[in-house]
Formats: sequence, structure tokens, C-alpha cells
Amino acid sequence: MAAPLKKVSLTIFQRFFRTETLGGVVLLAFGLAALFIANSPLAEAYNHLWEIRLMLKISDHQLSLTLHEWINDGLMAMFFLLVGLEIKRELLAGELSSARQAALPIACAIGGMVVPALIYLVFNLRGPGAHGWGIPMATDIAFALGALNLIAPQAPIGAKVLLTALAIVDDMGAVLVISLFYSEAVVWSALSGATVTLLVLIGFNLIGIRRLWPYLLVGVVLWYFVHASGVHATIAGVALAFTIPTRSRINAGEFSREARSLLDQFDRTETGDLVVLTSKGQQEAVFAFERASEGVTAPVLRLEHALHNFSAFIVMPLFAFANAGVKIDLSLQQPEIGYGILAGLLLGKPLGIMIAALIAVKTGIAKLPQAVNWRSLLG
Repeated sequence: MAAPLKKVSLTIFQRFFRTETLGGVVLLAFGLAALFIANSPLAEAYNHLWEIRLMLKISDHQLSLTLHEWINDGLMAMFFLLVGLEIKRELLAGELSSARQAALPIACAIGGMVVPALIYLVFNLRGPGAHGWGIPMATDIAFALGALNLIAPQAPIGAKVLLTALAIVDDMGAVLVISLFYSEAVVWSALSGATVTLLVLIGFNLIGIRRLWPYLLVGVVLWYFVHASGVHATIAGVALAFTIPTRSRINAGEFSREARSLLDQFDRTETGDLVVLTSKGQQEAVFAFERASEGVTAPVLRLEHALHNFSAFIVMPLFAFANAGVKIDLSLQQPEIGYGILAGLLLGKPLGIMIAALIAVKTGIAKLPQAVNWRSLLG
């Protein structure tokens, strides 16, 4: 007897978080391992590892980055590509498809950045650390999503979509603040190159290109220009995600007719005494069915599926291992800076998010997702 449809028909977002729950465990393990090594006799070797430079050279052009930079700017761009694809789909046909639902994570992210910065300034307004107000604004999206998947696997899907969108908007806001107030001068020629490349990708979408390889190939060029511009390279991943087509090459009705025809062809083809290998006619039907299946699946979904496990079990653990190795030193020379950061993150983040959510919902600008209440949002 077939399993009830209710039990087997998981949405892509639910399957994503099922994978990410295990990924959260792996992320935590690698993060703890890095923290342990950074405070052990192996600390010097650990720190030296990430300073190893790797060079990529094509013709007269070369790109030389440390291993740490390749992970943070390169691999994490792929992670941002994945979450960008997820948010794009939810904006078009999911939990964020209405303007009021999409407004909530934006409002929460703004509150979650402004309040921590203000609390930090309460401690440091007249001190030498005043310029560091942008530090508690940032939330690391990889660790935030990993923690969410690990501690709340049964949370309502609406809450997970909301918090994912919030983390992305928050992270993008932090990157914008860093670019505007803390980065060196932007290289406008490279930024112009990134703009032209992005327009090419948008053109691909508009003329109906549904294969993924042109987007990914030009996406690498986009990443290079964004990195060269001085803007955080992970922005390229999000920008690329929003150019990937959401419409399939063939519609559901066309696929259904073609699939039935191919299955009939498969059944009619004689196999003779072959047991292990199908006949040539059946092989042709199977390959045609495979092509039709690809055609009916939107490129955005195909790319999501391809990136899920790679992101959860390769990119995020490497990111955690490269970034969680912090030397614990309780002897702060300027304790007000540390107090401002801790108070901003631990108190300001949740306070800012809740205040912004209350204002947005009570004024009618936004609404809570389905099955999400104030208690679950605070949790």
C-alpha cells in the first residue's frame, strides 16, 4: 500500500532543512574542533595553515589568495548562491510571496542591526573604540543557519524561512556597512565590469536560456569582478542566484504526455533474454525520459539540488574550521569594547529584532508567517 501523500510530499524547503539538520551537527563539530586547536599547542600551525597562498593563473591574469580567503570569499559565494536561490523561490511562490510577508525579515534585520550598534555606542561613544559600532551588527549566516537547523529541526517551516531570510538580509546589510564605512576605496572599474557581467546574466534569463552552464560560467566572471572591486565577493553569489531562471523549458502537461509516450515505448520494446541490460529501444526511452525530466524541472531547483549536500557537508564545515579558531583571552586591555560587542550581540540582536517585528506587524506593514507566533519568533 502506498504511503499517504501527506507523509511523502515534502516541499523542497523541508527537504533542505532535513539535510541541513545533519549539516548543523557537522558544522558544530568542525567549529568546536577549530576552537580547541586554536587554544592548544597546535595553534601556531593552525594559524599558519590559513595563510598559505594559492594562485590561479589564466593567461596574463592571476589571482593569488590565502587559503582562508579562498574559503571565505570563494566557497562561501557558493553558499550564498544556494541561500539566494532558496529566498528567490520563496519570494516568487512560497512563504515570502506576499509583500507583507517579505517585509517582515527586512524590518527584523534592520532592527537587528541598528539596536546592537546603538548599544555598542552606549559603552564606547567617547572612547577609542567608537568606530567599531559596525562589529555587533553582523550575524554570521552560516553559523546562524547551522544553529537553527541543529536546535530547532521541528520548528514551523514558516519560522525557518523567516529566520533564513532575516539572516541573509542581516548579512547583506552588514556587508554593505563594511563596504561603505570600513573598506578601502572601491575599485570602480571592477565594479563596472561586475555590473556589465550581471546585465549579461539578466539577458540570458530574458532570452530564455535554461541551461545552467552559461550562468555558472559567467557567474565566475561576476565573482572575479566583485572580488576585485573591493566589495565582499559573496555578494556575487546572491546576485547570480537572482538571475537563474525559475521557469522550466517544458510545462507539466507537455511533460506528462511525453512521459506517458516514453513509458509506452519502454513497455512495447522487446528485451529478449536480457536480464541485466535493457534493450537499445528501452535505453533510448530512458534517456529521453531523463532529458524530459530535466526540461520540466526549473533551473533554480536543479541548481539547488546540486548544491545542497556540497554546501552542507563541504563548504560550511570548512568555513567553520577556518573561522571558529579564536584564541580565548580574558585579559582585555579595553574592556568597554568587549562589553559593547557582547551586549550588542546577546541583548541588542534579539531586542532589535523583536522591536522591529512588533512595529512592522502592529502597523500592518508586515505579518507573521503561518504557524508562527511571538513566542516561537523570540525562541
